[in-house]
Amino acid sequence: MGQSEHFEVAKSHPRIVRYDELRPCRDAFIDTRSPGSDKKENFTIIGPGVSENPNQYVHIAEPHGFNIGAARQPANCVNSQHSHETAEVFYVHKGQWAFRTGETGKDSEVILNPGDLISIPTDVFRGFENISQNTNDEPGFLWAVLGGDDPGHVLWAPYVFDMAKDFGLVLLENGNLVDTGKGERIPEGQNPMAVTTRIQVEALKCFSDTQLRNCCVMSDEGVSEFSRGGLTQRKLIGPTAKLSWPHGFTLGHMTLLPHASAEQVRYPGSEVLFVHSGELTVKLMDETWHLLPGDTATLVKGSARQLVNRTDRPVEFIRVRGDI
Repeated sequence: MGQSEHFEVAKSHPRIVRYDELRPCRDAFIDTRSPGSDKKENFTIIGPGVSENPNQYVHIAEPHGFNIGAARQPANCVNSQHSHETAEVFYVHKGQWAFRTGETGKDSEVILNPGDLISIPTDVFRGFENISQNTNDEPGFLWAVLGGDDPGHVLWAPYVFDMAKDFGLVLLENGNLVDTGKGERIPEGQNPMAVTTRIQVEALKCFSDTQLRNCCVMSDEGVSEFSRGGLTQRKLIGPTAKLSWPHGFTLGHMTLLPHASAEQVRYPGSEVLFVHSGELTVKLMDETWHLLPGDTATLVKGSARQLVNRTDRPVEFIRVRGDI
């Protein structure tokens, strides 16, 4: 077998977000000064996400019916307990991660590794930590899909507000963050968000370890929907998948064998690709994209595209399609 083919990759394209061009926000949320959470990076790749920092950089603003984001954290870095108003899905690209539910993260826990996926339903406190053992390793990376064009705001556990007081961060009722440590002031007519009440906490769902595990699809699980032309899909989220409750999108794990070419297809709705491993070539009518691990690309609705692997190694990637 010959040597793998390598490509010269164009750095900038309006529909591609390269991993090495991601622009992080290091103060996206109220907990980003709290010890143990102060080294995390947040990314809004497609859509506004749930960032509380009005200056968060959005890579692609075009509405898709869902949002794409990401979190990058070094070992032992924690994202504090919070709940969401819409679907929140994480695919593990790098690192080992502990996901925990409950007000203080003690209700349940599951450990995920690269290639694993989790979707925690709405109205459940959740948090996560990079628990990679070798602290010299590169940071862990979670690729995320959020439901809806507007995924709303997060509801923080009460202790998060208590910690933020010591570090000058104030969350407003409109969901924006004010950094008094940098000299910012609460705008006139705006009020701080009230600390989450016991009534709000008790209204959320409690998950057992078994229930949380049932929100996951590990790298060796999933319904094999089809395999043709060297392209195989494991359906992870959708009507016939393990995670079958409504999300507003479907999600599949795709594998394209070495030197294989999938048939040309069109999809009328939003479609986003994320490369987990290998090198993926996307042939369009008037251009060709070469995507590397960690790259995210969004296709024009209804455009013809062909997926090709021009190397000696399989390509693994995630495909998200919006409901139509």
